[in-house]
Amino acid sequence: MQHWKLSEIDTPEGSRSPVVLHSQEGERRVVLLGLDPGQSLDEHQVKEAALLLVLDGSVRVEAGDESVDAGAGDMFRFDPEERHSVAADGEARLLLLLAPWPGEGHYRAGESRSGVSAS
Repeated sequence: MQHWKLSEIDTPEGSRSPVVLHSQEGERRVVLLGLDPGQSLDEHQVKEAALLLVLDGSVRVEAGDESVDAGAGDMFRFDPEERHSVAADGEARLLLLLAPWPGEGHYRAGESRSGVSAS
């Protein structure tokens, strides 16, 4: 069994730097994110299905023509390749689950998990 007390895990200064809590190839990746006031994850997409849980603070989540003001306890699901953005009003902490990890096409052909080309 693994256990994390999320309220006691610090996210790095300047936030947005993720803390990878768990990553198992072929299964899932769990990441803790912190956003400072006014900080955002601009519109992007990932190759995996994504679950995003707001742990603390408030954020605005946008996908397509939908927009939701969300707070602690709100959770979102995004399909693989679904474009979305997340913006923080104040400080916010988010838990992100990506599965399966890595999604098909996450790495370019010939690229390893470290991002270095394999020869």
